Amino acid sequence: MYGELARWWPLLSPPSDYAEEAEFYRRTLCASARAPLRTLLELGSGGGNNASFLKHHFELTLVDLSPAMLEVSRALNPECAHQQGDMRSVRLGREFDGVLVHDAIAYMTHESDLRRVFETAHAHCRRGGVALFAPDHLRETFEPKTDHGGSDADGRGLRFLEWSWDPDPADSSHVVDYVLVMRERDGSLRLEHDRHVNGLFARADWLRWLDLAGFDARNVGFDHSELPPGTYELFVGLKR
Repeated sequence: MYGELARWWPLLSPPSDYAEEAEFYRRTLCASARAPLRTLLELGSGGGNNASFLKHHFELTLVDLSPAMLEVSRALNPECAHQQGDMRSVRLGREFDGVLVHDAIAYMTHESDLRRVFETAHAHCRRGGVALFAPDHLRETFEPKTDHGGSDADGRGLRFLEWSWDPDPADSSHVVDYVLVMRERDGSLRLEHDRHVNGLFARADWLRWLDLAGFDARNVGFDHSELPPGTYELFVGLKR
């Protein structure tokens, strides 16, 4: 999905769907910060959908592991700085007023990986700066589910089925399977199965590891009109 199929990303997850979500992140970051936010680093920025809204409020630097997804983001956000890198180890040599780590943090499946992301965020956050982390699920809130969607544009179309499930409740991960149906302009179809293994950690673990990384952290409910209250939680940390 983030390599060979990256050019399909805007049809799988259209930027227009992110307006409310990005605004919640903006409000949460600004309300939590001790000083005005001017610069913002997004780790795991993907196709740049959140950035397409946040760039109107902040000077953005976008980091992602996938060169193909960075190309998608550059087309959408040419005015933003882009950098290829791993959120566990990248070091840009500068600090920002805020750091955002969206749902790409879900791909951290071991404690050591997650704590390295916190260390990266801490290294790039100015003293007193704010970091926001948005995991897809916590151990306490995860429930198996299915979803579907997709869109059409410029003569192409994509539809997907998403199935989230946990084959081993005793470990720190769960599985998300995607079935993708892609229609080219000439009407030809391509079907793909793409499996993603995502992390699953308890709320107390998130808060403890953020504290050890040097953040004064708290969890925040994610408020979105399309989601029941209590479905998702975010973590906000102020760098000590």
